[in-house]
Amino acid sequence: MQSTDWPDHHSRMLCELHAKGLSYAEIARTLNAQFGTAYTRNATLGRGKRIGLATPAAAKTSRPEPRAMSAASGTGRRSPEAATWPAAPPRSPKPARRVELRSVGISPRLLAFDQLGPDDCRYPYGGNRDGDPITFCGHPRQAGSCYCTPHHQLTRTPPEETAIRPAGPLILRLVAAA
Repeated sequence: MQSTDWPDHHSRMLCELHAKGLSYAEIARTLNAQFGTAYTRNATLGRGKRIGLATPAAAKTSRPEPRAMSAASGTGRRSPEAATWPAAPPRSPKPARRVELRSVGISPRLLAFDQLGPDDCRYPYGGNRDGDPITFCGHPRQAGSCYCTPHHQLTRTPPEETAIRPAGPLILRLVAAA
């Protein structure tokens, strides 16, 4: 990383080149050629801002004016006449439909969080309304999961996937060795 302390003669040359209307990329190339440095465009831009130089006028006016596209070009851009049409009113978002939750045939112990043991199921119940306490299932959890077996299957298996899944074991076959 280059030091931020520029020698005075580099800063003076930066000011002179900036006054001539060169871009910061051109200034960086000129400084590097003359002094054997490795200044980047961003380094010269940053130094120019720190010493109070404005952006060159050429950079401000170098943007081309947008041109109108014909309707036959099919680019999806509007013509200048179309810009005067009133904009369509913003669409109001549709209210989200209430999601029906799946349930399993298990009667939870409904334990508070501080009553849970390290091997208890942490499937939450309640908390749907303000002031409604959140309790947890509390049954022994499945190895490698924070839920008991019914709640683990409930949270990991989408309902549409359970009907499609094959009944037998899945056998994989090695086709080619690497």
